[in-house]
Order: sequence, then C-alpha cells, then structure tokens
Amino acid sequence: MEVGKLPHSLLEKLLAKIPTSDPSVVLGPKIGEDAAVVSVGGNLVVAKSDPITFATANAGWYAVQINANDIACAGGVPKWFLATLLLPESIEQPECEALFSEIIDSCTQLNVSLIGGHTEVTLGIDRPIILGTMLGEVEAKNLTYTGKAQEGDSIVLTKGISIEGTSILARERPQELLDSGVSQNIIDRSTQYLTNPGISVVLDAKIALESVRVHSMHDPTEGGLFTGLAEIAKASSLGLAVEEGSIPVLPETEQICMALGLNPFGLLASGALLVTLPSEDVPTLLNELETHGILAWEIGQIIAPEEGLVLFGRTGEEVLPEFSRDELASYLASHP
Repeated sequence: MEVGKLPHSLLEKLLAKIPTSDPSVVLGPKIGEDAAVVSVGGNLVVAKSDPITFATANAGWYAVQINANDIACAGGVPKWFLATLLLPESIEQPECEALFSEIIDSCTQLNVSLIGGHTEVTLGIDRPIILGTMLGEVEAKNLTYTGKAQEGDSIVLTKGISIEGTSILARERPQELLDSGVSQNIIDRSTQYLTNPGISVVLDAKIALESVRVHSMHDPTEGGLFTGLAEIAKASSLGLAVEEGSIPVLPETEQICMALGLNPFGLLASGALLVTLPSEDVPTLLNELETHGILAWEIGQIIAPEEGLVLFGRTGEEVLPEFSRDELASYLASHP
C-alpha cells in the first residue's frame, strides 16, 4: 500500500467492526473525527493519539502540538501527555536528551503534564518515531465534533495553508529547493513556520469557543485543506462549497509548491483551523481572532448533501479535488 492514510473505503470497513455497546463512549472512532470522548464519573475526557513519522527536526515538539490541536478542536483543554519513543540504532545520547527536552518544553508551553510513555531503540527504522497520546477535559457545553456542521454554516479558515508541509520541506530538503530555484531567504522563512505563524491551533479554537456559536471545528492535517474540508462534509453528512480565491496560500508555500510541482491544497496542513458557524457570527470571529494577532478568512459554506462538494476555482465550478495521498508523502516517496 502507498504511504499515507488508509483509503476511506478500507478505513470504514475496519471501523465498522468495532463494538459500540459501551455507554461511556460519547464519541468513538469515525472518519473525520480526530479525537474520542468518554464520560468518566460525570466528567468528559477527550483522548487523542497521533504519531510523528515525517519530521525529524523538532519531532518531540511536533508530537505534543499536533495532539493538543485535536483536543482543542473537540472543544477541550489539553491536560496530560504520554509519549512512546521508537529510536533508531544510530541515535546518540545527546539526540535522546534533545527529544526529551523538546517534549517537556512543548508540554510546559501548553500547561500539559507529561505523565508517562515508553522508550526503546528499535530495529529497522532510520529516524525517531514518536507516538503521542494526549488527554484533556471538555465541558459539555463546549463539546464540538467535526460532524456537527450545519447546513447554511459559513466556513472560516485561520492562518493559511499549508504551514506544516512547507516547514518540513524547508527543513528536510533545503538543497532540493535551492536546486529548484527557491531562494535561501524563502527557505529560511519557511523553516520558521513551526512557530510563525505556528502549527498550534489551541488558541484559535479557544477564541472561537469563547466568542461565537461554534458548530464544528477541524484542523486539516494529512491530505491538506481539501481533505480536511471533505472530512467535515462526510462526518456531517452534508455538502460544501468553497471559493478558491478566498483561500489564503502563504507566499512561501506558493513558491515552494510551484518549484516542486506540488498542490498546496493537498499538502500537510497543521496550523490552520477550520470552523463552521452561523454566517452572522463570522465578523465577530474574524475581529476577535485579529485582536489576538490571528488572521482568518471566510472561504465557503456548508450546503445540502445532494449539492455535493463544490469548488469555485479559477476555471469555474468543479468537484472539490480529492487527495488520496498527501502531497508531502508523494514527494518524499518519489525523491528518497
């Protein structure tokens, strides 16, 4: 099978085998839903598990941030983190210490407690692989699903695309970018995308929940923005219409994707938050986000399911393109 997410058809088949008889499971595994929610003693706990496999630089920092994002997208507050570190035989002690420091520093930044995990040197791998599990708490009034979008909702996107994919390419393949005509200045700026504009959406989600009537939130990750949008529609059993000209593609992303022949709409997109909400609340959300230094744009609308997934692009109306494989995964596989 190709590197990347399992095809939705296979994943649906696998998820259908999971028993659903436990009444404490408020939200279980579904396509488009990135976190689980369970009721424990009357309290709601959000749980998320996600690995870091692409990035080598700052992998420990990444692991905490991307897991915290999915807790926040469920309306929760990230609280506790467990990390399983699978390390290659070639790793040296200073690298181990650096990974641990990244995890601890990232947890501290988010006021998250590192409560356990597992560490081992593993045969057959050439880079550290970090499997992160984040737990958080959510108030019932804030509990938000990807699949709670409502027909007529506006779709708002924060920060721009594709922040994470751009940063990884700049950090992992700088010489290839230089050879493709990308300037050193663009590469240097792109390497800073991890923190500016940043891949965390914890603050974005908090602002949205506190300022407007949020129906659903989702952070587009593997497969890029268009995959994230399709996941909202599928999870909500609705359609959507998106205006390509309203989607903010950051200038460094545009140059890097053009140089490497990649589509930015299918490139690893952590750092952006998708929010669906009543259209009349959009100005309030955009203003509140801007007050906190976060730019955001209204890019489309949730529509009836029979209208499908529509993109109003440069050449007219078309079906929203699908990316069965993330553009980053495709590039790395073809340029080992």
